[in-house]
Amino acid sequence: MRLKVTHRTEYNYDEPIRYGLQRLRLWPLSGPAQTVLTWSLRIEGAREEVRFVDQFGNDTRLLSIDGDPHTISIVAEGDVDTNDVAGISGPNRGFAPLWLFEHQTPLTAPGAAIRDLAAGIGQGGELDRLHALMATIRERVAYVPGTTDTTTTGEQALNKGTGVCQDHAHVFAASARLLGFPARYVSGYLMMNDTIEQVASHAWAEAYLNGLGWVGFDAANGISPDERYVRVAVGRDYREAMPISGILIGQAQERLAVHITVEQ
Repeated sequence: MRLKVTHRTEYNYDEPIRYGLQRLRLWPLSGPAQTVLTWSLRIEGAREEVRFVDQFGNDTRLLSIDGDPHTISIVAEGDVDTNDVAGISGPNRGFAPLWLFEHQTPLTAPGAAIRDLAAGIGQGGELDRLHALMATIRERVAYVPGTTDTTTTGEQALNKGTGVCQDHAHVFAASARLLGFPARYVSGYLMMNDTIEQVASHAWAEAYLNGLGWVGFDAANGISPDERYVRVAVGRDYREAMPISGILIGQAQERLAVHITVEQ
């Protein structure tokens, strides 16, 4: 399937920015499930200083902001050929060793709720247990936008019983690690069947199985990623794979607008 993705992000400020830095993880790479045919980044109000591959294998760009801009615009756009590989993205790549993905982070730190959830996953084959974990999380955490934010931990979302794809991925990664699997967070895009325009990118989780490598599980939708998914970046949690992050110097108030389209 050939997908066209456009991801527009615009920051508006009520006064000029003295200085700032932004880190972008917005450039997908080709792999077993996708071939990137074309991709571009258009940036206004900031300047690209350096690009590199980070410890997780993500294409990463650093931008500097100065010259008193009131608006910063970032547009990532391109065409990607995708195929259904049953969620299997293959061997571990990047500088980060597998054992690093066995460690929890502040966003995935398990409390009593996640520990009870993981303990309730029955016996059986490794793949069967991970699919059971995905189904259980989908039952326990209803998809309800606006009930959590980017600082919400997996434990908090599970206790609330509501969240979004980011929360499902955090709960899955935390639980899978308790079950003995290296696990990671994946950010990317999903072509939805009922809408082209979206207000946020998508996220899911992967667990590492001997003999298969990394296998994806999207608890928000109850499936392993198929040809409708485009992967962009990975990390141990949202903070390590988030599309855009940064710091600003000054007291300017920020207004953010995100517009994403994913279509065949």
